[in-house]
Amino acid sequence: MAHRLEMKQMTKKYGEFTANDQVSFTLEAGEVHAIVGENGAGKTTLMRMLYGMEQPTEGEILLNGKPVAFRGPNDAIRNGIGMVHQHFMLFGDFTVAENIVIGYEPKQAGFFRRKEAVEKVRALSEEYRIPINPLTQVSACSVGEQQRVEILKVLYQGAEIIVLDEPTAVLTPLEVKDLLQTIRNLAASGKSVILITHKLQEVMEVADRITVLRGGRVTGTVSQSETNVDDLARLMVGRELEELSQRVPLEGKRLLHVDRVTMREKQTLLDHVSFSIHHGEIVGIAGVSGNGQSELLQAISGLRPIQEGKIHLDGTDVTNKSVEAIRQAGLAHIPEDRYLWGTAKLESVEENALMGYQRKPEFYRRGVILRDSFRQVVRGWVDRFAIKTGSRQLQELAGNLSGGNLQKLIVARELGQETPLLIAAEPTRGVDIGAMEHIHQALIEKRNNGDGILLVSSELSEILALSDRVLVMYKGRIAGELARSEATEEKISVLMAGGNVHGSDQRAV
Repeated sequence: MAHRLEMKQMTKKYGEFTANDQVSFTLEAGEVHAIVGENGAGKTTLMRMLYGMEQPTEGEILLNGKPVAFRGPNDAIRNGIGMVHQHFMLFGDFTVAENIVIGYEPKQAGFFRRKEAVEKVRALSEEYRIPINPLTQVSACSVGEQQRVEILKVLYQGAEIIVLDEPTAVLTPLEVKDLLQTIRNLAASGKSVILITHKLQEVMEVADRITVLRGGRVTGTVSQSETNVDDLARLMVGRELEELSQRVPLEGKRLLHVDRVTMREKQTLLDHVSFSIHHGEIVGIAGVSGNGQSELLQAISGLRPIQEGKIHLDGTDVTNKSVEAIRQAGLAHIPEDRYLWGTAKLESVEENALMGYQRKPEFYRRGVILRDSFRQVVRGWVDRFAIKTGSRQLQELAGNLSGGNLQKLIVARELGQETPLLIAAEPTRGVDIGAMEHIHQALIEKRNNGDGILLVSSELSEILALSDRVLVMYKGRIAGELARSEATEEKISVLMAGGNVHGSDQRAV
């Protein structure tokens, strides 16, 4: 019996660079097949060829045993292949139903039959157990609800094969659970799902089979029942991952003290937030995006003013001081948005690495930057974090680096400051599992050296792996605090949704 989908010996070359090299995989009816791999492994290129967005250099695609060639996404859609992209493509001013049927609207005499569209979407929602109100305006939907709209849209278009590209990247833990259940429901109804992700635990929860790519080639295809997270990681990176260094027990003095900090701009963004970080401690902050984490980091680092409260760093009052003054007081900052806050894309790798070092005595003398000395330091960062800088090396424009390599450059630059306090906001966003290992190791080493780290991450696994204490933010306030020994994904998820955790210590001291 023919496979529902077969991609045979798929090769894609861009000049001398080979993105996919003889990649083959199959997909069956009712199967969830995950494709995993590090950044640059070839996952996206392979799916772009399947969806008609790229033409293969070599190879063949078969649907139900018959060769097909797609000139573009519309060809793929007509052949029953739908793709839900990581960045949603929805119209905020339209309703859920309007977004789902757009381009395929039920009409009579040229007029849009709105009531029929709503009824069709409601029936589709019930059939696949994907709850959504067809009449809700999309701008009022949560991120998780918007993703349901995207999935229903490809189902409405008749997709039998659904490609999900990093679908959990922007979801809360509870939304992730809902999505994984939706994927199971789709497979149970006979749909086939291709899941592109780097989150191996989620793969183990929902996939039937897993194909691993490394360097554009398949390193293995395994069934879920015959593998585990460690084996998959080994296939992805080609070696055993190292365990994190042991935590040195430390009881350092208070390093950062945030006291009743309040920020108002038309509405209250931070509401009397208080907490401390001590030397030799990583304090993690969890929360659904938009609950004050960004504003808190901007207040501490001097990017936005506060209206009430005090911030002390290593004994110095830095409340509403300039960014430069706060950095001189002992702060380094890995920003959550590497493009907006962390780099100048039109400048070179060297110039971006120099940010914050241009007046340090070891690199600056008599009004001249000692570039040769500094370049040696940057090359050390490039080697340590395996930063791929392109053919021009340190003179390559930062904007030409991949997002993951740019992130590694920022992490190396800020760790190199060797300040008492580091703000690490989404420190591993967009990096592959090998680089994640190096960054986590570096953060633990900094903590063991007696420095303090304020960690903000949308990845609960990262928060749980690194933090000595976890604070959870909800609606601009600290909703609760959990010691490392009692912090679990379930408890954090409850606090993130505004609930209470029985028996947890909810002080923020």
